[in-house]
Amino acid sequence: MKISMIIPGQPVAKGRARITTVGGFARAYTPAKTRSYENIVRNHAQEIMALRGLEPLEGPVALLLEAHLQVPASWSKKKTAEAIAGSIVPTSRPDLDNYIKAALDGLNEVVFKDDSQVVEISAKKVYSETPQLFVSIVKLPTST
Repeated sequence: MKISMIIPGQPVAKGRARITTVGGFARAYTPAKTRSYENIVRNHAQEIMALRGLEPLEGPVALLLEAHLQVPASWSKKKTAEAIAGSIVPTSRPDLDNYIKAALDGLNEVVFKDDSQVVEISAKKVYSETPQLFVSIVKLPTST
């Protein structure tokens, strides 16, 4: 079984947890931009699962992820064309693993019961004319 989805818009990487004090006690929280994007991913996933009449997957799964990033507006037409063609790849921050974390947190308890089920990951960052996040979850066979 394979569940695929495209989340439109510029992908957002998981932000580092922030710390504040409330009543003299330290409290960690996820930045608002990250929470918002994780909710967008979750909402897309819930729609896909509902349309297909699926419950969260159980057992081992594989994650395939492609973060299609917008080419910087300051780049020349030539450099932009090279980036779209794949000759130039995004090596700047944010890190690829932070895109993975944001996607997993958005999919957790919706597409699979827990992100600990993810035993295999294939991911990449590419430049694209259409910024979006492509996510595919594949249910893997269980060994007996």
